[in-house]
Amino acid sequence: MEVEPLFHSLPNYWETVTLSEACKRGGGDIQTGPFGSQLHASDYVPVGIPSIMPKNIGENRVDTTDIARITAEDAKRLSRYLVKPGDIVYSRRGDVERRALIREEEDGWLCGTGCLRIRLGKGIVNPLYAFYYLGHPSIRDWIVRHAIGATMPNLNTSILSSLPFVVPHLDEQKAIAHILGTLDDKIELNQQMNHTLEAIARALFKSWFIDFDPVRAKMDGRQPAGMDAETAALFPAEFENSAIGKIPKNWKVKPIGDVVRAVGGATPSTSEAEYWEGGTIYWSTPKDLASLSSPVLLDTERRITEKGLQKISSGLLPKGTVLLSSRAPIGYLAIAEVPLAINQGYIAMVCDQELSNHYVLRWTQINMGIIEGRANGTTFMEISKKNFRAIPVLVPSQQVLEAFNEQAESIHQQVANNFYKNKTLTSIRNALLPKLLSGKIRVKNIEVKIEGEDA
Repeated sequence: MEVEPLFHSLPNYWETVTLSEACKRGGGDIQTGPFGSQLHASDYVPVGIPSIMPKNIGENRVDTTDIARITAEDAKRLSRYLVKPGDIVYSRRGDVERRALIREEEDGWLCGTGCLRIRLGKGIVNPLYAFYYLGHPSIRDWIVRHAIGATMPNLNTSILSSLPFVVPHLDEQKAIAHILGTLDDKIELNQQMNHTLEAIARALFKSWFIDFDPVRAKMDGRQPAGMDAETAALFPAEFENSAIGKIPKNWKVKPIGDVVRAVGGATPSTSEAEYWEGGTIYWSTPKDLASLSSPVLLDTERRITEKGLQKISSGLLPKGTVLLSSRAPIGYLAIAEVPLAINQGYIAMVCDQELSNHYVLRWTQINMGIIEGRANGTTFMEISKKNFRAIPVLVPSQQVLEAFNEQAESIHQQVANNFYKNKTLTSIRNALLPKLLSGKIRVKNIEVKIEGEDA
């Protein structure tokens, strides 16, 4: 079978075969998950073996958020669909470029309905090499071009089976995978650090401003846990009634719109080139926030010109602005690390009055249920600026706010620094990936550079 060439001037001993042939040589295969007739919605259980659905195929790995589960009996019945470490899982429809590599901790999970599973087998193809190869821009483009369906792209085993697959010597595959994997490991470590830092910041906010732990400790005659005497002295030792219940004495409750500047945005006409071409001003839509692992926005997909900015009444918002997506969906959040303009899908909170952006960010996270409860709409749910501005917010004393902000800012800077590092690492990885996988750069030429990279 003739294989469509995607790369030119490959090293002489690199072979191009179909993906199905590469799998077959190693004793693997390509197959779909179970059909709906084999596993019904009523078969899913609260506790059991995870079932990987298209929504669980995250950024290069399985996302376990709200993952469905099946019983051990169903897993046994559907054993041919269980995944093993080294398998690669695709969605059969929709975003057909996304894929997830199965790790050791996911051994024995189900390749669920709506997914495809690639198994490379042993001895011919290194699974991590294959995973990176499938992320090559030319391969992603090939998959999109060959996916069928006028309304929504669809993949099937036939399409994936015929995908051109380059097979270097196994040792070189492993070396390529090691270099790219080392970069990904560093990126993952920084993300894990950020998750920990974010959890600390949320816990601090909850302790001080939701549970009022320092106030309760002082009422009981105790020293607040983990707090020095100077900071503890900033908190009152009693409560008083308010519109939202009991709050620390002399703290206030005000509408959020009275203590931050809550504004929306707009989209300059996309048919007017003078608003967009050569633009250097960051312009954000909620799409920029959709894939963020922590609430820090460093860059935007699109930029506008000065003339485009003049078409947005809220103008250029300062660095430090808190961004909240206000529709489809409500709830994406980030602090902007650059001055920017926004489209109509946001409520932006400029925190230049009584509350800091760190306080507002955590308040918004914790009160998302209340915010969503103020939304309405027929086509999609949206919270208007009017409804948002009326939501009551607790305003602590300025001294307590400053103490919180000092700790929160330190945490935020660590998170932002890790984001900057990951941006650099991702750029290096994305630049290397197509060159390594097409043989334009050989492993021996870059190995020393990557090992010495300071991440």
